[in-house]
Amino acid sequence: MHLSEILRIADGTILTPSTFTDHEIRGGVGADLMSDVLAAARPDAVLLTGLCNPQVIRTAQMADVRAIIFLRGKQPMPEMVELAIQENIPLISSEHGMFELCGRLYRAGLRSFETNMNGDHE
Repeated sequence: MHLSEILRIADGTILTPSTFTDHEIRGGVGADLMSDVLAAARPDAVLLTGLCNPQVIRTAQMADVRAIIFLRGKQPMPEMVELAIQENIPLISSEHGMFELCGRLYRAGLRSFETNMNGDHE
């Protein structure tokens, strides 16, 4: 699914226009614990999170996440936006909560890119 389609489904606002390219996103991960993202995410995912601190950007970079959506209308600090631009990671804000937006994206055909802690894909 292209990032532009995810943006539409999320009713999202692009926070880093200079990094927005219509990447192919192969799956999604919803998490607020960045240790879970590092342990369970697969590359080329979009990360949906309510956590809004610089560690989210660093974690996304390490996990090879292609874009981040901040939920419930949260807005990252300017330092986070600058870091995302440096790392070339698009940031999006959505008014939807995690449960709803994960469901919308899954229903639209985006696969889960999470693995359980035993290493099996869900």
